[in-house]
Amino acid sequence: LEKIESKEETSSRQTTCAFHDKPDFLSLQKKIKNLLPSGSVDRSTALVLLNAVYFKGKWHKEFKKEDTGEGQFWLNKDTSRPVQVMKQTNLFNCMSPEDMQVKILEIPYKGQELSMFLLLPNDVDGLQQVKADIYTYKLIEWTSPQNMNQREIELHLPQFKVEETYDLKPMLRALGMVDAFTEGKADFSGMSKVRELKVSEAFHKSFVEVNEEGTEATAVTGVEAVIRSAVFPESFHCDHPFLFLIKHNKINSLLFYGRVSSPEM
Repeated sequence: LEKIESKEETSSRQTTCAFHDKPDFLSLQKKIKNLLPSGSVDRSTALVLLNAVYFKGKWHKEFKKEDTGEGQFWLNKDTSRPVQVMKQTNLFNCMSPEDMQVKILEIPYKGQELSMFLLLPNDVDGLQQVKADIYTYKLIEWTSPQNMNQREIELHLPQFKVEETYDLKPMLRALGMVDAFTEGKADFSGMSKVRELKVSEAFHKSFVEVNEEGTEATAVTGVEAVIRSAVFPESFHCDHPFLFLIKHNKINSLLFYGRVSSPEM
């Protein structure tokens, strides 16, 4: 705020614009880079609304790195690309909605308060149709414990990173937040003495990384015994475009929602 108060000073303007060049903006473990899009800050910029989210959870049951190997990910029925595929055979909660061509699998994070859910279309080119038929209330219903069944699953999951940037101004204005962006109507007197202060831009950037990391290693080795039938495990191979979501199980709230159509690491 001291920089805003003295915004006419050249040195303070240079300091404000330099935020864009810091690779570890907001100290988000250097994961969210270049939070401010190029050209979004100039000499007339006084205030920018930023919202950054970084998530990296540890799996409840880790993937073994030695099991990770190269596999093919089908972008469509005719085109594939090599990716690093993690593999694990274990007991997972899963379900298949009767009215949808998709199957859903839960991967809990350490502590099991948070889980990632994978939504894999039955067809290689089925992602668009699945997206068109999905609503938030359906996702919450499908991923509820009472609708999931625990089965032995052979899971193949590509490593991936998802990073997205959103311009929030149109959304916030549509929700009724108009004055904050309008000179003469914006009122930030509670945080600055500059009377003409208004929000120039509003950005949101999110980052999700999925890899083998799971439960932290301890000095005690344990073996979990499970009675299993003498049948082959079902396969859940994420080798074509799919959706994922991260859910807080206790409050039944969706925290992240995204798609993987061309995994890159």
